[in-house]
Amino acid sequence: MSYGIYVGKNHTADGIAYLAGYGDEPSSHWLDIVDRQQHAEGTTIRVGVTDGADLPGRMSTIPQVPETARHIRVNYSVFKGMPAPLTNGGLNEHGVAVRDIWSPSRDELVAMTPKDQTGLTYSDLSKIILERARTAIEGVKLIGELISQHGDVSYGGNSNIIADSDEAWVVIQFAGGQGLWAAERLGADCIRASRPGYITDIPIDDPHSPDFLYPPNLVEFAVSQGWFDPASGETFNVNRIYGDGKGRWDGVSWIEAEMRARASRPEKLTIEDIIWAVRTERLAGDMAEYGQVVPLLDAAHPELRMLWHTQTNAIAAPFAPVYMGITDVPPEFRMHRYLTAGEAERVFDDQQPYFEVPLVPQDIEATRSATYVFKRLLNLVFQNSEIFLPEITAFWTACERQLLEASIDVSRTARILLDAGELGLAARFLTYFTHTELIRALNSAEQLAVSLDIRSRALHGIRASAKPSGPEQIW
Repeated sequence: MSYGIYVGKNHTADGIAYLAGYGDEPSSHWLDIVDRQQHAEGTTIRVGVTDGADLPGRMSTIPQVPETARHIRVNYSVFKGMPAPLTNGGLNEHGVAVRDIWSPSRDELVAMTPKDQTGLTYSDLSKIILERARTAIEGVKLIGELISQHGDVSYGGNSNIIADSDEAWVVIQFAGGQGLWAAERLGADCIRASRPGYITDIPIDDPHSPDFLYPPNLVEFAVSQGWFDPASGETFNVNRIYGDGKGRWDGVSWIEAEMRARASRPEKLTIEDIIWAVRTERLAGDMAEYGQVVPLLDAAHPELRMLWHTQTNAIAAPFAPVYMGITDVPPEFRMHRYLTAGEAERVFDDQQPYFEVPLVPQDIEATRSATYVFKRLLNLVFQNSEIFLPEITAFWTACERQLLEASIDVSRTARILLDAGELGLAARFLTYFTHTELIRALNSAEQLAVSLDIRSRALHGIRASAKPSGPEQIW
């Protein structure tokens, strides 16, 4: 399902737009830095789903472009019928960020989706945007072109928020196999949340509006199905015609109102407010996995672009900065076997003919799994959230405040090195800082978990209840 929120730059204290949110999939997640790559002529990529998907289909191939961009993304290991690794969010070296978010299509569209559908999944589109888009609008047009040329593989409807330093777009892809999609521009004065993604009225009487894009058949198909009558005088409400008809869900309405209220203050919105919008327990349950907050900077060097990352739910983990210019990711934050689909039946013994060797290298698995450590802390917090949640939140907030201050100096120092042509020194410096802070966050979470475990046992013992505990969510 996932969650995303875009805040236009006119609402922020630093004059920078932000794209933030979390992944919402119950499987392993890991941080990944993908280098800029050159691809030989004739190279293809596999896209689509198998017959194991809820809406089954067939895998196919599409051409790869000659060069793909360096980017930061979070991968995860399972969604029905979709080959791993999957992704639904990240940032590339050109400053384009993307968040993929569920958006249900109307039942009739789901029912008419071809049983042998081929084309690109939500994950394929997210990856390709990160690999190819140089601006947000280019990302939107990529989606339209790819769907037109190769088809759209649906799991019932989907959306993306694609953003750069100037603007963002919300793009809805509808089920049904008809190549239906729609996009709305989000400008500097916009605050927009998605879960699910939505678009309401499109001014179809102004087909050249700079704020909307859609294929020629969007209106025609609705008319042909009897879902829209141009003579009725009604607006072309995309959510009512093609979506679930619910418009903004309660959680979306609540967080948009909260952020607008904060933006109306003289100090406007700070990055701490953006972090709060991802962390708040009213929106973040156990399904909320990794968190991202992306400052959409006009960076002097691509290496200085960065995002703030949590390996799991931000309730149990602090946001730590990850720079585009780092050379690698700490092994603790890479893929581990914990929660990774298919790993339970694998063993580190290549002499056993009946078992496969794990996907995770043994030396990586020998390190701590950051996902496991933060998940353990999350479960401890949720067991006694009325006591532990305020304490943990205050602690992470204090850690982030220090990191926000430190990151300013780190960015300045790295820019001096990059301006001087010292690319190698800048990379080592940024890598050292990013690794140090990610591991510091992991160590803190591990120590907090030990403390909360002792306190929880003393206060309540091990209750072993079949009913999960945790704060009430608005979703």
